[in-house]
Amino acid sequence: EFHFSASHQLTDLPSDHQCARLHGHNYVVVVELKSETLNKFGFVRDYQELAVLKSYIDDTLDHRHLNEVFNSDAVTAEFLAKSLFDWCKQRFPETAAVRISETPKTWAEYRA
Repeated sequence: EFHFSASHQLTDLPSDHQCARLHGHNYVVVVELKSETLNKFGFVRDYQELAVLKSYIDDTLDHRHLNEVFNSDAVTAEFLAKSLFDWCKQRFPETAAVRISETPKTWAEYRA
């Protein structure tokens, strides 16, 4: 589980929609890894190997305006879940899903 804070704005929504205004979230990212076998240490993947994901989140997403990071007007939780899934899948073939929460009660999940 990883955390970051960032702003975004869904500018394609009607102007009276609350998400059309500039706003931010304290995001929670959950990465699910899956394998039919374990390595010689009993891991799917050593958690220490996921430090590169934490660095990416901290350096690229944390305290940033996500519309600018992704050059997109539609940086939704679903968009973030797929983007982070693709990023993780390139580095960790065992990536099965990525979940993103914008609020404690809402989640979006991308699963190939």
